Amino acid sequence: MSKLKLGAILDEKPVKLTVDLPAAIHRDLVVYAEALGRETGQTVDPAKLVAPMLGRFMSTDRAFAKARRSARGSTAKHETR
Repeated sequence: MSKLKLGAILDEKPVKLTVDLPAAIHRDLVVYAEALGRETGQTVDPAKLVAPMLGRFMSTDRAFAKARRSARGSTAKHETR
């Protein structure tokens, strides 16, 4: 099997968020959790994958990175006044 994009899941203090997922996405999330569990030797709760997957997606989205830098820049300008 090829290397998955996610590695071991860190156990951090979570922020509660409720989302509705399409059934097909949930099924794929369960399969991904099983594959990751085999690869890492961990038992992985599919719900724990959502945050790292979103983080990975946002970290590789160039348009989002540009928008985030722009937003940080405008915040810094307001703080120095």
